[in-house]
Amino acid sequence: MNESEFDGHLQELRRGTVVLASLQLLRTPGYGYGLLEQLASAGFPTDANTLYPLLRRLEKQGYLDSEWNTDEARPRKFYRTSASGIRLADTLTQEVAAIASATAALREEEN
Repeated sequence: MNESEFDGHLQELRRGTVVLASLQLLRTPGYGYGLLEQLASAGFPTDANTLYPLLRRLEKQGYLDSEWNTDEARPRKFYRTSASGIRLADTLTQEVAAIASATAALREEEN
């Protein structure tokens, strides 16, 4: 497999995990740029051009709540995982664990 094929598969795999990681991290309110930094330090490097549309989509779907903070010189939109988002994150976390377990079992069968 060449590097570009690998990168494509890796990007596809990470796409769903960024949703889950964002929902988990935004249980504590945060704004887009701060979330980019948190995701990167947690091992989910994400591009701003990917994250901001994702945040808007999750908000539109009801998984995130938001509010503007205008106390500072530059207004910032803060996001927080909604009750629906918490339920989704919990369900996705269970599914990821089940997938990891099934994948590990497949590797054990090889040996």
